[in-house]
Amino acid sequence: MKHLDVILLQNCGLHTPISQVSFLLDNLDKNIISHAPWATFDYVPDVKFVIAYGADAIFIKYFVKEKFIKASNALSNGAVHEDACVELFISFEDETAYYNLEFNCIGTALVGYGETKEGRKLQPESLIKEIRYQSIISNPQQGNNVHWQLTTIIPFTLFNYSTLSSLTGKKGRANFYKCGDHLPTPHYISWSDIKSAGPNFHLPQFFGSLQFK
Repeated sequence: MKHLDVILLQNCGLHTPISQVSFLLDNLDKNIISHAPWATFDYVPDVKFVIAYGADAIFIKYFVKEKFIKASNALSNGAVHEDACVELFISFEDETAYYNLEFNCIGTALVGYGETKEGRKLQPESLIKEIRYQSIISNPQQGNNVHWQLTTIIPFTLFNYSTLSSLTGKKGRANFYKCGDHLPTPHYISWSDIKSAGPNFHLPQFFGSLQFK
């Protein structure tokens, strides 16, 4: 099983300037999202991420290089998985239910909660709007890839089915994904490998472990 130690960014939280958080995350070791569990979808874009936490928020930054991007969903809880999309599925301590946080390349988010893929509860827009993000998209002259980065500051209040006054010393389970269902080259890749017949990210038995240091 994959494992990550998640470090504390001292004196950082929900209201820290996002440019400062992005800079601090740039200096952490990057983790690779590269498992392509389903042979039919063998395209693997270059995707990395870093994760840390603060007094009242989780910080994640994604670094993506891929052939094509699309961002047709601009409303919360839309079908962002059809766009150029990065995702985090996470649970805390011994909870059997988990949160799915999905972001397209311009920062539009879908957030749900539940124990299985079916019957998930979508978080209200009022909570989703508390997520702070910074999206940077570029198209370098060299190479054929579009480069994009997404920095997110995710408040503990978004995880309202859990008790997260502090994460220090707590454990979690998570997987990190990149997909693009309606891109010219659809793909489904993960940080922790998945064993299933067809594309399905809602399989918590394949989540990796997290330790909040």
